[in-house]
Amino acid sequence: MKKHLLPVIAFVYMLVLLGCGEKTPKQEAITAPQGMNVLDLSKYGKPFAIFVPDTNNAKLNITEQSWGALEIKVGNSYAISISEEEADFGLRKADIKADEVNRFKSFIVEEPATLMWESEITQPEFHFISVQKIGNTAYTFEDIKSTDAEPFGKENIQKMLDAARSIKEIKKETPNS
Repeated sequence: MKKHLLPVIAFVYMLVLLGCGEKTPKQEAITAPQGMNVLDLSKYGKPFAIFVPDTNNAKLNITEQSWGALEIKVGNSYAISISEEEADFGLRKADIKADEVNRFKSFIVEEPATLMWESEITQPEFHFISVQKIGNTAYTFEDIKSTDAEPFGKENIQKMLDAARSIKEIKKETPNS
């Protein structure tokens, strides 16, 4: 009887092990558009990847600011700040329109969670702000305004806005049961 019971127990054990296998969906491969690279931000506490320009020709610089923002810069053509909060768009729109130094010209994109606008101090410049959600957490993305460099052109701002809008969640692997 024991001889016949052992193979049955072994078979049931294997079925249980197979049934307790990995239940979480596997991470899909993330493919960057032409001229861009995938940057996994999970090691900075952000559960997503973002597209950044190809870093073969320009230096990538990632800075964690003391106020909680994560700043990503690639050369002089890409500078984006990510904050773990939801921007107040009513207040931001009012501030943009009331700025007497960097005079507002027009909104290019005006959506509930995204603004892109043109303004001017001595020459036209473009800016954006966008809120994206991963799970229950809202992240605010915006261009970094620098007094040391030329303002961003429309094409560069559009590239950063597209990167913010196309963030990809990085799924955490859970241990097998």
